[in-house]
Amino acid sequence: QVQLVESGGGLVQPGGSLRLSCAASGPTFSTFSSYVMSWYRQAPGKERELVAAITSTGGRVNYADSVKGRFTISRDNAKNTVYLQMNSLKPEDTAIYYCKAQRGIVDYWGQGTQVTVSS
Repeated sequence: QVQLVESGGGLVQPGGSLRLSCAASGPTFSTFSSYVMSWYRQAPGKERELVAAITSTGGRVNYADSVKGRFTISRDNAKNTVYLQMNSLKPEDTAIYYCKAQRGIVDYWGQGTQVTVSS
């Protein structure tokens, strides 16, 4: 069983920062470095959307236009963990943030962590 556990969410004021983490584990998840890792988010009443993704070696990243210049995705393959540093947060960033691991047609999702940006 593969587990992806997100952490680091919470309530933050506009302009603030949060760092999300997603730790992967499980007996069939022995090669974290072979997975493309992504962060998605879903706001109330909206569809889930891709926020950021990073290739298996970390050599290439891409971001949604709405977060470019504010969010940074990174990974530590030695710790089986992917991160999302979120700066200059806006109320519209409020959502549940999900981590996804993908290799070929197989993907795994975490349970999500709530991020609320409000004064």
